[in-house]
Amino acid sequence: MRIRGARTTFFHLLVSTLLVSVINFTVWFAITFYVYLETRSVFATGVVSGIFLVLSASTGIWFGSLVDHHRKKLVMQGSAAASLLLYTIAFAVYQTAPEGAFRDPAGVRLWTLIVVLMIGVIAGNLRTIALPTLVTVLIDEDSRDRANGLVGTTSGVSMLVTSVISGVLVAVGGMTWVLVLAVGVLGAALVHLAFVRIAEPGPVAAEAGEPEPKRVDLRGTLRVVGQVPGLAALIVFSTFNNFLGGVFMALMDAYGLSLVSVQAWGLLWGALSTGIIVGGLLIARTGLGRNPVWLLFAVNVVLWTVTALFALRSSIVLLAAGMYVFMLLMPYAEAAEQTILQKVVPYERQGRVFGFAQSVEQSASPLTAFLIAPVAQFVFIPFMTDGYGARTIGTWFGTGADRGLALLFVLTGVVGVIATVLAMRSRPYHRLSRRYAAE
Repeated sequence: MRIRGARTTFFHLLVSTLLVSVINFTVWFAITFYVYLETRSVFATGVVSGIFLVLSASTGIWFGSLVDHHRKKLVMQGSAAASLLLYTIAFAVYQTAPEGAFRDPAGVRLWTLIVVLMIGVIAGNLRTIALPTLVTVLIDEDSRDRANGLVGTTSGVSMLVTSVISGVLVAVGGMTWVLVLAVGVLGAALVHLAFVRIAEPGPVAAEAGEPEPKRVDLRGTLRVVGQVPGLAALIVFSTFNNFLGGVFMALMDAYGLSLVSVQAWGLLWGALSTGIIVGGLLIARTGLGRNPVWLLFAVNVVLWTVTALFALRSSIVLLAAGMYVFMLLMPYAEAAEQTILQKVVPYERQGRVFGFAQSVEQSASPLTAFLIAPVAQFVFIPFMTDGYGARTIGTWFGTGADRGLALLFVLTGVVGVIATVLAMRSRPYHRLSRRYAAE
């Protein structure tokens, strides 16, 4: 069987990526749940998340180079094969472990299992870099924004499905059924890709008369970023947004759980994740308009305004409404950035630029999350419990630990709005907007 037609090929790749993403994130969630259930160590589960974030941020540039220097189908096959091999090794480690071997939070066998699984999950990030470059090849320029919207929809579906099946599988059989499912799906993905025909150009052997280096070539990537007016500023802006987004990573669960039970909070997040699906489908239907640069910044103004508003009152309804708007608009911001890069960056460099942006942008959130937690605990919570804030604004804003977290959300939103408005008035914004229109 041969798959023909660029759009048909894209949908095959999209479905394949969806299934593999669901499995990879299920493995990540499941090992986090499993480690806590076995060890009851919050520190151990925190280290698992830290390993994932550090590996994601540190491998993006290298992965981008692999995408640029090889055919994209081969990269996607290599990604699936690497994850399949590592999950098979993890399955062997898990099955051969003696009873109680994973209950020691400092045990060598436990951390061998964790590291092998995390590397397997990270190998899947190659697909997230390769897929937007294939959108450039397979989809006409005037439809790429819609295709990017569908890519965003797969993220929402992955989040919704993963949050359900990972907990169920761990509850039923520990890591056994998680790994059996992972090996089965990754094997099927490899077989499926073998029959998908992608009409893509080969890796470019030379650029501007100079040999194309078969290495990471960070200097060359920085040169390409610098050659596109306003592109470096766009990456800095996205990094700053992720820096502010670290506040959500660190504090959202604590704030939500101060308002509702853990069961209600889990169900609510399952419902909220449908916002990403709806947002992606809306983009697929209507596109992003003539100027995705303007749309990207306009969406961020709305997002940060919502952040400043949803915590003004201690209300789960207000929080849910604000977060649904946030989820609904997130695909617009992500699709706009992808569409901009696909148009202004040369195809032969897109993998490295996407990978560079991923590494730089993803490094910001965990840094903020690491820094903001003690600030919230030792500054804002006392400030709004029995400190100066409680005495001055507590009569209308409320007092207590949850209002300390709420004040942090409000301040984050205000800073985000100010930064976005200033960015929209800056010279790099106007230069990038003109460059996009000229292209």
